[in-house]
Amino acid sequence: MASSIKIRTSIKDGLTTVRSIIRHPMDSGYIKNPETGDTIPAHYIEKVTVHHGDKLVLQCDWGRAVSANPFLSFIFSGAKTGDTLRISWADNKGESDSIEAVIQ
Repeated sequence: MASSIKIRTSIKDGLTTVRSIIRHPMDSGYIKNPETGDTIPAHYIEKVTVHHGDKLVLQCDWGRAVSANPFLSFIFSGAKTGDTLRISWADNKGESDSIEAVIQ
């Protein structure tokens, strides 16, 4: 199965820009199904981590208020072309995904 995470990276002036999108419904648990009237159960990402090699460069605690298919963008220093970047997430239902990418 293909990963739910897509990553793009670029380096300029010693700074690495990471842009990522995560396919996830991010259901808050407050919305009703228009066909049945039943509440859609909460299903959202709780934790996102990003590692550059073995170093943790970003950790996010997310909740119900993050939109579906969230876009994540950040900049960090210390990377070079060819280094490995790993993004992982875990949600409130115990599901998770992770992907590694080579910094371009």
